[in-house]
Amino acid sequence: MDFDLTEEHRLLEQSVREWGGREIAPRIHDLDREHRFDRGIFPQMASLGLLGISVPTEHGGAGMDYISLGLASEELEYIDTSLRVIMSVHAALNCLTLLTWGSDEQKRRYLVPQAQGKKIATYGLTEPGAGSDVRGIQTVAIKNGDRYVLTGEKMWISLADVADHFLVFAWSDQEKKKQRDPAGLSAFVVERGFKGFSSGTLKEKWGILAGNTGFFNMDEVEVPDANLVGRPGEGFKIAMFALDQGRFTVAAGATGLIRACRDASVKYALERRTFGVAIGQHQLVKEMIAQMESDYQAARLLWLRAAWLKNEGLRNTRETGLAKWFATVASERAASDAVQVHGANGYSDEYPVGRFYRNCKGAVIYEGTREIHKVMQADYVLGYRADRPTRCDLPPWRRAQQT
Repeated sequence: MDFDLTEEHRLLEQSVREWGGREIAPRIHDLDREHRFDRGIFPQMASLGLLGISVPTEHGGAGMDYISLGLASEELEYIDTSLRVIMSVHAALNCLTLLTWGSDEQKRRYLVPQAQGKKIATYGLTEPGAGSDVRGIQTVAIKNGDRYVLTGEKMWISLADVADHFLVFAWSDQEKKKQRDPAGLSAFVVERGFKGFSSGTLKEKWGILAGNTGFFNMDEVEVPDANLVGRPGEGFKIAMFALDQGRFTVAAGATGLIRACRDASVKYALERRTFGVAIGQHQLVKEMIAQMESDYQAARLLWLRAAWLKNEGLRNTRETGLAKWFATVASERAASDAVQVHGANGYSDEYPVGRFYRNCKGAVIYEGTREIHKVMQADYVLGYRADRPTRCDLPPWRRAQQT
């Protein structure tokens, strides 16, 4: 097993790290304090090829693999979680799902401009009364001639107030809705400009303040048949596929946050002196930093394992879920300890660790809570959940290699 990155991977890692450090890091404190999302980030990310990083070149993307997607996610969250969120909802949850499940026309009309960064996309599953319980969503899609009429509300949607395209899930079979049968769910592409669509920004968030999070409402929004993704009733499968992509970026991003906590703590521990010595010489401070280092190394190996499986076209739900669970919980521990290492200064907005602490909590909740992932992993071990090493459709770069 080769753990070395390719030259292409190293160049990507370096370019994202240098861009983030130069263009975003000096401003992120002010953006966070002002609760301000900077739309100017999109064209910069597009120029780096990040918005279509794992989309094939024939569909407007950079044609890179899942390791590249993970490296970019880790580097972005090292700067701030709000940057990685863009990768999660736009590049992973939406673009990679359209790549696999979308029609040729949907790829031409929606995926290509998204991969090029000309349009921004997001994912609409969560509702005010439904998160982990997907069958609890209330949005409906009523068939009317050559179109569907969608009515419902989506909540806690990243980029809700700035995205152009939305991958939306709704009940297209109302009898199955009554039975909570997921075979009644379908997926649709909804455009911001469709009549009856409106959105708003959530103002009272606790963390990820430099990102846009909000809601959108659909009041009898007419969606053409051509915007049905997959076939009627495949919405649940599509949603779960999308979550495998999104959870992967969350895992890699949380790994970057652990590294950010480690680096900030090391810097402070070498500078701050108590009892006549640098606090880095105190045993319990060393213990916290050592935990950050071990968590970082373990989390990185977990997401790299998931990336390898994805590159090989192998089923990876178990491995991706484990990486997401471990990395996000470890990032919460790292952020808490980073504040502790900084002592009273950790409670000050002058240092970044308070922002890390506020940002890390979201990932322990969204795209499968900590508790949901615990149950999933236990079910795999107990045999209640299938763990077949089945081969999925190979990603485009692997198909090209085999031909």
